[in-house]
This record gives sequence, C-alpha cells and structure tokens, in this order.
Amino acid sequence: MAVGLAAAVTGCGPGDGDESRARSSAAAPAVEPSAEPSAESPVKAAPGKGEKCDGMGIDLEAPVTSSSEIVINAPLRQVWETHIDVEGWAGWQKAIATIERLDPGPLSDTSKFRWTTPVPESKFSPADTLSITSSVKRLEPGECVIWEGPAIGKAISIDKGVHLWTFTEKDGVTHVHTEESWEAAFLDSLKGPDYDAVAAMLGGGLDLWLQDLKARVEGSTAGN
Repeated sequence: MAVGLAAAVTGCGPGDGDESRARSSAAAPAVEPSAEPSAESPVKAAPGKGEKCDGMGIDLEAPVTSSSEIVINAPLRQVWETHIDVEGWAGWQKAIATIERLDPGPLSDTSKFRWTTPVPESKFSPADTLSITSSVKRLEPGECVIWEGPAIGKAISIDKGVHLWTFTEKDGVTHVHTEESWEAAFLDSLKGPDYDAVAAMLGGGLDLWLQDLKARVEGSTAGN
C-alpha cells in the first residue's frame, strides 16, 4: 500500500468495470523501456509493468495499478538496509504516522507489520486514517521484496493492496523500481475524473515513498 494518499475516494458515481480497467493503462503516461530514470526525481507514475520477485508480482488485472522508479546515488546495500528497516520508516517517511513489526527478527518472507497513514479531507470524504496490515510474500535479499494486505479506514478501505520493490546497482548507484495494485469493490465503479483521481493518488504515493527513500539514503551518505 502506497503512502501519502492524497484524497479519499468514496461517493464516486457508478461506472463500467471493464472501462475502468481499460483506463488504468491510460491514467498516466507509460515509461519508455529504454528511458533512463532521472537521478533527481521519480519517473512519471505508469501502470504496473509486470516485474516479479521470485516469480510473484502485483495483480495486473486489478482495477488500479501504478509503477514508478528512481535512481539513488548510493550503494545498493545501503538503500536495501534502509528500505527493509520497517520499524525505522516513521523516522523518514512523511506520510507514515505509526509502524510496528508483528514478529521478531530480520524482515523475511514470513514477516508481518502494521502501519497507519492519514488521508486528508477531500471533496470525496472527510479526513481519515488507514490502518494497513502487510504480509511479506517474497523476499530476495538485496534484490526484491513484495508484500500485500488490506488498508482499513472509516471512510475508505482497500481490500487488497500488493506492493512490489526491485533493486539493482550499476556504477555505484542504485535503481529502485516499485509497482502496486489495489483491489476494492468500489474501484470497479469508478470512471472519468473519479477514476483518474484514484490512479493519480496511487502514483503520488509511490513517488512520495521513493523521494523520501532517496532523501534519507543520500542524506545519510553525505553525513558520513
């Protein structure tokens, strides 16, 4: 589940589910396969691209999917260790209010954690807080991790979010790719501006996470 949700999404008008799914591929411009991501900011969020972690990926048939990527000027080991230190997220992610591990030991493919993120008031809904319980499904150290789980709030809820991260290092810098899918009954009814707002919300959350990760890692590197 991406952090930094920008708006609530209940109260949207009904629409055709197939039309909504088709629009998920057009909600944001796709990243050209040969394009190099900027080292300064994430690439424009695009629909999920189907990357895998030990054979598992997001649900590309979900009503809403998105992906983004960034280059971090630091070795992969440092980026990876910062990212999987779940209990430390609240110290550098602006949109995380609370975070707790639900099991001991290093993060693994059986780990679970619970965290909360605020949803500001919007034209769709009053202010809310989502409680997200994430279960890690695959983890390849230094390469990838994928988790999934519900996000529950009073005004909005996502039945299942699946979030994939992949990491590669070249010439001393690290490329981070992330993509996510959302499933919820109300998402099938969205169309037009309401659908676009939700797709942009997911993409914005991915971008925010990447920007915060880059700032945290590069700030730590500069301080050494």
